[in-house]
Amino acid sequence: MEFKLEDVEETFNGEIINKISNNEYLIKIQNKEHQLQILNINSNGMEFVLDNKFHNVKYVENHTAEMRIVIDGVSLTINMHTKLDKIVYKNTGNTDTGSGQINLRSQIPGKVVSVEVNEGDKIKKGDVVCVLESMKMQVSVKSHKDGEVKNLKVKEGNSVNKNDILAEIE
Repeated sequence: MEFKLEDVEETFNGEIINKISNNEYLIKIQNKEHQLQILNINSNGMEFVLDNKFHNVKYVENHTAEMRIVIDGVSLTINMHTKLDKIVYKNTGNTDTGSGQINLRSQIPGKVVSVEVNEGDKIKKGDVVCVLESMKMQVSVKSHKDGEVKNLKVKEGNSVNKNDILAEIE
């Protein structure tokens, strides 16, 4: 999986190579192998040992594939998939901006956290229509074209499946 740190141009690749035991893993970061032992993990953060060095992580925020954490007292923002917004945007409707595609569809299953537009609103390509939460990440679903919101198919709190119609934009 690809990761990017805020204010650092380089992206980092990381993956789990082997599960050694219930809480111990062999991982690879930038083609270098490391031993990871998770000591404690909960909704507020985690404690782990990486290559025999103890680390403490506190979760601050988690949304749109971006996570803000404090690790060993240093604040970091990690983009867990640097291309997720582009992938979701590309797949929320027809990439052609012509008038043929009116339905804005969900490319992921999730829960509707917020609806940012109302029926009758004039919107531009790229405007946020709604925010979905999936796997504890919030993803902004953006309009695939300029137009008017003719029909909203979702409300805050609704669950949606992949390919469900979220809105009709003409």
